[in-house]
Amino acid sequence: MPAAWRFVAFLWLVYVINYVDRQVVFSIFPALRQDLGFTDTSLGLIGAVFTWVYSLSMPLAGRTADMLRRDRVILSGLLLWSAATLGTGLSRTVGEFLVWRGVMGVTESLYMPAALSLIAGLHPGATRSKALATHATAQFAGILVGGWLGGWMADHVGWRNGFFALACAGILYAMVLARAFRSLPPISAAESRVAAAPLDIFRSRSFLALLAAFFMFCTMLWILYAWLPGFIYDRYHLSMTQSGLTATLYLQSGSAVGVLLGGILGDRFAKRVPGGRFYVGGAGLVLCAPCAWLVFSTHSLVALSIFAAAFGLTSGLFVANLFASAYDVMAAKNYGFGAGTMNMIGGLAGGIGIFSAGLWRASVGVAGVIQWGAAGTALTAVIMIIIVFKTFRADRERALGYQ
Repeated sequence: MPAAWRFVAFLWLVYVINYVDRQVVFSIFPALRQDLGFTDTSLGLIGAVFTWVYSLSMPLAGRTADMLRRDRVILSGLLLWSAATLGTGLSRTVGEFLVWRGVMGVTESLYMPAALSLIAGLHPGATRSKALATHATAQFAGILVGGWLGGWMADHVGWRNGFFALACAGILYAMVLARAFRSLPPISAAESRVAAAPLDIFRSRSFLALLAAFFMFCTMLWILYAWLPGFIYDRYHLSMTQSGLTATLYLQSGSAVGVLLGGILGDRFAKRVPGGRFYVGGAGLVLCAPCAWLVFSTHSLVALSIFAAAFGLTSGLFVANLFASAYDVMAAKNYGFGAGTMNMIGGLAGGIGIFSAGLWRASVGVAGVIQWGAAGTALTAVIMIIIVFKTFRADRERALGYQ
């Protein structure tokens, strides 16, 4: 296997661990109500605190990835968030639990900017969307495993023991990864230079339009991630294990297929049409928005599963081309800061979505909250497509001028 793809495989496993560690908590909400006295509002804060801290840490994490060796940043993040996972399992009060979720947000923020920048450097041009899309499938695998594992832990071994086991797994894999990084191609050192003028990324109108669409998408997406297991548990009266699995299996399976398809389409369209990756992603957003609303509006578990799979498939087109699109209108020296900025925007949006659904769950319902998120997603996607059509060439030329 070529070195560039071998490291995608190594990082794929890191990303799985990253998402499992953050996702398991959403399938143990009933246990947290019973053991620690969480309310609906404080359950909403579990996701909101993590995503807000995670997102606000992202620009600094991205800048760090542009200044330091990215392999070392990745390893440090893995070890630190594994320690935070251990601390979460030791929590005895709601306050302690939320503090450790915040610590996890800071430590997990170190991974994405460094990993995406490293992959983009190893895969320039024709394979970039496919490489980033392949890496992105780990997110769906992590959410699927985390959604099932969280419920299984609560039902069988206790959620605390589960967190302890996850922490140990992260530390052990860090040892494996450290050895693998010894054979990292020289590009790692070549990209370790300090990024000049990071704020140049905001001169691209295509990038700004992408940020707006990503914000609305994440508002909608994280309502699904955080509240769907509990929604299924309450409406269909399944166990926590079954609820967590159902909430993630169809959505994440569809997403994995959609991301792989989106990576192939993105690379092909980018060769033929200026801004092709943006158009593939925009089409995915327009198609996935109504599916998200239908997931919470149906009263049939079968229909819910179908709409969840459809959402995953169509949203995968956007996810596959998200960072590859941004890198098309961004100087390579700012990849880390750009990825950090995007994750900051996505995290803030996700926190707003999770907390809003918890805050208004009793009054308008989760379906009512996500309806607005879906409408905003479709609207900003259309606006993004129009702006990219008008400005992509100029934005691309400006980015190339920095190379």
